[in-house]
Amino acid sequence: MSTEIKKVVLAYSGGLDTSVIVRWLIETYGCEVICFAADLGQKEELTGLKEKAINTGASKIYIEDLKEEFVRDFVFPALRANAIYEGTYLLGTSLARPLIAKRQVEIAKIEEADAVSHGATGKGNDQVRFELTYIALAPEIKIIAAWKDDKWHLNSRQAMIEYAQKHKIPVSLTKEKPYSTDRNLLHISHEGGILEDPWAQAPEDIFVLTKSPEDAPDKPTYLEIDYVHGNPVAINGKKMSPATLLDYVNQVAGANGIGRADIVESRFVGMKSRGVYETPGGTVLWAAHRAVESIAMDREVMLMRDSLIPKYAQLVYNGFWYSPEMETLQAYIDATQTTVTGTAKMKLYKGGCHVVGRKSPHSLYSEDFATFEKDMVFDQKDATGFIALNGLRLKIRSMLKNKS
Repeated sequence: MSTEIKKVVLAYSGGLDTSVIVRWLIETYGCEVICFAADLGQKEELTGLKEKAINTGASKIYIEDLKEEFVRDFVFPALRANAIYEGTYLLGTSLARPLIAKRQVEIAKIEEADAVSHGATGKGNDQVRFELTYIALAPEIKIIAAWKDDKWHLNSRQAMIEYAQKHKIPVSLTKEKPYSTDRNLLHISHEGGILEDPWAQAPEDIFVLTKSPEDAPDKPTYLEIDYVHGNPVAINGKKMSPATLLDYVNQVAGANGIGRADIVESRFVGMKSRGVYETPGGTVLWAAHRAVESIAMDREVMLMRDSLIPKYAQLVYNGFWYSPEMETLQAYIDATQTTVTGTAKMKLYKGGCHVVGRKSPHSLYSEDFATFEKDMVFDQKDATGFIALNGLRLKIRSMLKNKS
């Protein structure tokens, strides 16, 4: 392969894995390496990234602001679906990878590169998310997955740290603090080190986006979040772009200690792994979206949509964003959102995210029917026949059981 690879576009974060892989690609394949970093809201993590990539051996680096596209075209569609994996994970990393890989192959075509590369390990989910996207969007391009390459000899984080030190590659990961993090506008994840013990409590110093609930303000914060067709568009009456809105809610929710999740999840490759996640804004927007749906969505439509949430989340988690089944599923999800326009009033307090009000111009709620006071629209005697018919099969079953 070394004679065939002249130019590679590497998905680059500046972390331990991809910093080492820049030098490894050059040494192993004698090729030109172009780095690509997507700005998805990492903020200070992008500082000095250009200099680091060039000093490590890359010939060029693209750093592109994809925050609005990320939130508009990936985060918001998942929120419209109320997507949540195994009951707890709001898919922060899972949603970012298909966008990064999509833009990576676009750059590879611009640069006329022979191959694309990533730093995901053979044990994790990201390898699948990157490579399925490459295959779906550019099946002709070669893929160099370092951790699965026969020439790769750095089979542990410790070996990579030593390699980086040998080649004077600066890395933030150390023996004392060996945590792996991934940050974007939706979340930050923490893995590795002491977190590999599922019984060990995560140390407080790992958290970045959220205050400890104990240290959060003693007074609640209220937000009114406006939705149009399932998408949040304004906070407290102020319209915002998707990325600006999510960033704002992140700050407010994080300051109130909201959005921490300590999870043992089922990886696609078959093993369990433990991750600690901070998703402050996503947690609030997820709950607020459900609140607007509760008043504006037909119950049978909601039941059918909710039955599809596990499958939707699984497709995202397993890397099938660009698949025919995902296209079909998203079309159905979006069809359910035509009436999901309204406002949710949220109370944020010491780690708690509470719905305290909701309204919608498409509201299906009628106080005339729901009231416990005297009304003129509902004949309560109608419930007698309703219950009798619904209980008929139970009655017959009991009668047959008593005969036997």
